[in-house]
Amino acid sequence: MDVQRFWDAVLKQDAEEIRKYFCPEAYVNWHCTQEHFTVEEYLRANCEYPGEWAGEIERVEEAGDVCITAVHVYTCDRKLSFHVVSFMKIKDGKIYSMDEYWGDDGPAPQWRLDKKIGTKIGSA
Repeated sequence: MDVQRFWDAVLKQDAEEIRKYFCPEAYVNWHCTQEHFTVEEYLRANCEYPGEWAGEIERVEEAGDVCITAVHVYTCDRKLSFHVVSFMKIKDGKIYSMDEYWGDDGPAPQWRLDKKIGTKIGSA
């Protein structure tokens, strides 16, 4: 499976292209909101979401029949930003199941800032 092309289609919200990457009986779980989708429901949730999107794959790992991606997803105007980790079980070259964990990007919570613990990723 071409992970870059899959994510390009997801970010472009191209339902017909995305559909090609899934087995017909596949499903998607969004664990942070406790939602389970069929492929068609996933396509609606992804492709009918408002806005224009962009992003970059930050990491890809493979473990047997599972492809794991970490992707930075954001609106083209950069007003919204998320990171998503996806665990894609691959069967016959297509996604059979996908478990995703979406997180909003933002500052550390005030209680940690007050404790002066941690440093910003990428800071010197």
